[in-house]
Amino acid sequence: MEKYVPNIFFAFILIAGIGYFVMNVRKLIRNIKLGKDIDRTDRKPERWKNMVKIALGQYKMVRRPLSGILHIVVYVGFILINIEMLEIVIDGLFGTHRVFQPILGDTIYGFLIGNFEVLAALVFVAVIIFWLRRNIQRVKRFWSKEMTSWPKNDGNIILYFEMVLMSLFLIMNATDVNFQEAGAGNVVSQFIAPWFSSFSHEELHTIEKTAWWLHIVGILIFLNYLYYSKHLHILLAFPNTFFAKLDPKGQLDNLEAVTNEVKMMMDPDADPYAMPEGGAEDEVPAKFGASDVADLNWVQLMNAYTCTECGRCTSSCPANLTGKELSPRKIMMDTRDRLEEVGKNIDANGGVFKDDGKQLLNDYISPEELWACTSCNACVQECPIGIDPLSIIMEMRRYLVMEESAAPQELNMMMTNIENNGAPWQYSQMDRLNWKDE
Repeated sequence: MEKYVPNIFFAFILIAGIGYFVMNVRKLIRNIKLGKDIDRTDRKPERWKNMVKIALGQYKMVRRPLSGILHIVVYVGFILINIEMLEIVIDGLFGTHRVFQPILGDTIYGFLIGNFEVLAALVFVAVIIFWLRRNIQRVKRFWSKEMTSWPKNDGNIILYFEMVLMSLFLIMNATDVNFQEAGAGNVVSQFIAPWFSSFSHEELHTIEKTAWWLHIVGILIFLNYLYYSKHLHILLAFPNTFFAKLDPKGQLDNLEAVTNEVKMMMDPDADPYAMPEGGAEDEVPAKFGASDVADLNWVQLMNAYTCTECGRCTSSCPANLTGKELSPRKIMMDTRDRLEEVGKNIDANGGVFKDDGKQLLNDYISPEELWACTSCNACVQECPIGIDPLSIIMEMRRYLVMEESAAPQELNMMMTNIENNGAPWQYSQMDRLNWKDE
């Protein structure tokens, strides 16, 4: 029975790690579903193409070649290396050692592990370069004012995670005596093995098993860390690009509530006091725009969770570049933070949201930020995974205008002129053609 203790312990941490991850995924889905329903199932061929091209193919990442190519190395390397997790899980549960080696043979197994080792080394180098760019070169977009302690540290924590996991993988192979003696697949680890030449076989075995355990535990910790990190995009980039808006970027959607109001005003036979079809007497009228996360649609909330905080949107925003308060990245970060706050409120109150006296507008995002936006779509164009900060900005501006009449003075004056004079200018319709007499 004693010899099965490691296998039982392995099964325990595996179930605990995956179980906690599933719990967080369910919470994530619950929070996203707090948003309004929207149909994004049309034009499926285009959506699949978007997902393959942008999420899988990293098409938009390489528009900035250095960071784009390095990201592809880390992305491809990290994903492929973790295929070996299947072997680690089987070995851990059944007490085997490199179970696939005799099944696949030294040639195929060596080819796979050799490629994994090369990728691990490339990932390690790419991560070092990312760390240098972030902390030594101090690329400006990583040090904007919204990048406070947690967002700033989160980027470094994930880099340290990847450095350690790649190192453990290579050390595990370098100290596996039988693997090194077979000489099949030790493309990189053969150069690390001499570092441990002074250790006995027993000590090497201990180092190997320690690296093996730390590697699997590290992977499970990394998996569960994702929910709390910007690196949740590793999972959400695929649905986010699939459900992204396909309409032309300059095309804004019409509010259904406004459309219904206009139709009623245009219908001389309409009863303004009649209840909407299927409505109830105590039904709350539809809100114009959005003041809190529940007023946004579920795709916008998924956008917030998917944000990588890379800052490409903000670094391309003309309002931000000219010193305005607006940062599209902050809009997404604030939306996610508020959504998380609402989710914790629901958890603390038995599955029901208890009014906390706060909302996304004013408590997180100020009107000054919203009105600084020029609606140029630069942020949408630059986002490497199809996030749309502009849609959230426009919904909140709609709320300010249509629910609170809180537009800037210039805009209020223009709308008053349109209402009274039929034009944005402050003179009557009778005077419109006076210019021809000058």
